[in-house]
Amino acid sequence: MSNNIKLIIFDCDGVLIDSEILSMKAWQAVLSRRHRTLSAAYFTQHFLGKSMQHVLQCLADDFSLAFTAADVDEFHHELQQQFRRDLHPTPGIETVLSHLQIPYCLATSSSPQRTRFALKTSGLAHYFGNNRFTRDEVEHGKPAPDLFLHAANTMQVAPAHCLVIEDSEAGLQAARAANMPYLHYIGGTHLKACTVNGRDTFDNWNTFRRRFAPLFKNGPQ
Repeated sequence: MSNNIKLIIFDCDGVLIDSEILSMKAWQAVLSRRHRTLSAAYFTQHFLGKSMQHVLQCLADDFSLAFTAADVDEFHHELQQQFRRDLHPTPGIETVLSHLQIPYCLATSSSPQRTRFALKTSGLAHYFGNNRFTRDEVEHGKPAPDLFLHAANTMQVAPAHCLVIEDSEAGLQAARAANMPYLHYIGGTHLKACTVNGRDTFDNWNTFRRRFAPLFKNGPQ
């Protein structure tokens, strides 16, 4: 596969940064104030990798909560507090980004504002300038292929030569719909109960670097 890869498209939350567990805790705190309980299973199935619009629809349908703009701001404030305290890059990703010798980008369901804050807080902002793409840039978010296709088109790489790295089922569906090769990264804290099953799944960036050594300067470090 390495010989055909010309661009790596990283998801952000749960792939570049270990943020999904913090997002879940923020939602749990906000919903607890409204006497609602959010389980990890529900979060993974319905929130993981989805846009805010989708999440708000779930809150309306399954929790009977109509969130206002002020309610959304409350969540973002809670999330920023969680990020300031506990946000970190996923272990080993900085070595990956530093040594890749092919282009890469991120494509996330998050808003531009949240993405900027997350990258700055985690210390990864300098890796992503004009190579970041967010949900606001396309009509349909994941699991539709629009965001990945937009990223590939902007980076001027054919879909068949892109490699998508995702942690969520919505993201994996989007990669399949875009006809892009993909890998399922399960190294984030929110997926710690998952086990590696097959060559499309991995939980360690060192494993990724060894498998795709030709993509890196000086081979696997």
